[in-house]
Amino acid sequence: MDGSENTTPFRVLLYSHDSVGLGHIRRNLALAHTLATEIPAMTGRPVTGMLLTGVGHGTDLDVPEGFDVALLPSICKGDSGYEPRHMQVPMDDLIDIRTQLVKGVVKGLSPDLIVVDRHAYGVNGELRKTLAKTRKKRPGTTIVLGLREVLDEPAVAAAEWERLGDLETFRAIFDEIWVYGDPQVHDVRRTGEVPAILHDMVRYTGYLSNGRRWVPEADPTEAPYIVSMSGGGSDGKGMLSIAARATVPAGHRHLVVAGPQMPAEDVAELQRHAAPGTRVVASVPDGLATIRRATAVVSMAGYNTVNEVMSTDHPVLLVPRELPRQEQLIRARGLKRAGAVDMERLDHLTADRLSAWFAAAVHRTQDRTHLDLAGGRVELRGFGAFSVKKRQTRDDLVKVKGHLTEIENAFHNKTPPGGGLWYGYQTRLF
Repeated sequence: MDGSENTTPFRVLLYSHDSVGLGHIRRNLALAHTLATEIPAMTGRPVTGMLLTGVGHGTDLDVPEGFDVALLPSICKGDSGYEPRHMQVPMDDLIDIRTQLVKGVVKGLSPDLIVVDRHAYGVNGELRKTLAKTRKKRPGTTIVLGLREVLDEPAVAAAEWERLGDLETFRAIFDEIWVYGDPQVHDVRRTGEVPAILHDMVRYTGYLSNGRRWVPEADPTEAPYIVSMSGGGSDGKGMLSIAARATVPAGHRHLVVAGPQMPAEDVAELQRHAAPGTRVVASVPDGLATIRRATAVVSMAGYNTVNEVMSTDHPVLLVPRELPRQEQLIRARGLKRAGAVDMERLDHLTADRLSAWFAAAVHRTQDRTHLDLAGGRVELRGFGAFSVKKRQTRDDLVKVKGHLTEIENAFHNKTPPGGGLWYGYQTRLF
C-alpha cells in the first residue's frame, strides 16, 4: 500500500431471496452491521450498501448507517415449488420482474462486494446472468456465497448442489464460500454438505453472534422473565402452545413471542390457554434486546435465533423443527454436543417437562466462550487483504488467495486479539 487515502465509499450488496421465515434477511442484516464496522477498519474507506430482499416489511429493518433496502416482489413456497405470495401473475412473469430489478440494482450500485445468501443463483436462476455479467465486466468485484453452518442431510445438500449445474461455472463466478459457523461444532466439508471440488473456497466466519446490534431500551418487559420464541412464527405454534401452558417459576414471568408471521387466530389461541404469569405477544420491538434481558430462553433452532441466544450466557432449550428439513435438528444436536445448549425434541416435549426445565434454568448460566462467535471476522481477514488492492486479473486473485491460505494455515484460522497481527501481514502483502 502506498499510504494514499481512498475516501471513495466501498459498496456492498447483500441479496436474500426470502420465502419462508425471516432467516435469510436477518442473517444478511447481521452481516451488514459487521461489514459496516470491519471494512472501514481494514480498507480505510467508508462503506455504503444495500440489502436486496423479498421480505415485504424490509423497509422496517434497522440497517447500518450508509445502507438502504430494496424490495423484490415476494414469493412463498407452494405445493409445486415457489410461487407469488401476493401478485396474481404467473411465476415466470414474477421472476422476470425480480430479475430486472436485480439487474438494475447491480448496475446502479456497481458493488465492490456481493454476498448472496444460501441460493447461489437466486430463485429460479434470477441472479445467474447478472452475476456472470458482473464477473466479466467488473473483475474487481468480490462475489461470495454465504451459507449457514448447517445445510441439511448430506444427500439433500448434494441434490441442491447438483441442481446448480456445472460447479466449474460456479467457481468461475464466485470467489469464496463464507460459512457462518464454527467447524468444531459442525464442518460442512467433513459431512459432505459442500462438494470436495469447492472445499478450497470455504472460509469459516464464526457464528454471526457477536456484534449484532440491539437497543436495550427497546424492550419494555420487566425482568426477571423467561422468553419462549419461534423466530418468524410461521411454523412455531406446536412448540409455543406447550410453552404457554408451562408453570412459571416463583419470582419470574414468562413472555411468549409468537412471531410476526404467525396467523392472528393462532396468537389468540395461545393467549387463551396461557398459564398464570405468562403473556403472549405477536412480536417485540427488538428480539435481541428481549433475549438479552431474559433469564432463560426456549426456542426453535433456526440459525438467527440460536445466534442471538449464543451472544448471552443464558441457558437455552432448543426444540428444533424436523420437517421438511433436518437442518434445525442437526444444529441443535451439534450445539448440545459442544455443551452450548440443552435440547428437547417436540414429540417429547410436555408442559410438565418444560416446567421442570424452567425451574432449574433460572438459577444457572451457560458458558459458550469456547465457541467461535466472531461474527464474520475470519472471512473478512482474507477479504480485506485482497480488497485493499483492486484485482486486475483472475490470476492475480489466485496468487493473493494463495498467500492468504498460507497465512491462515499457519495461524489455524484464529483471530489474534485486536486483529493487529493480521493487519501487519496485510501490510507485508501489499
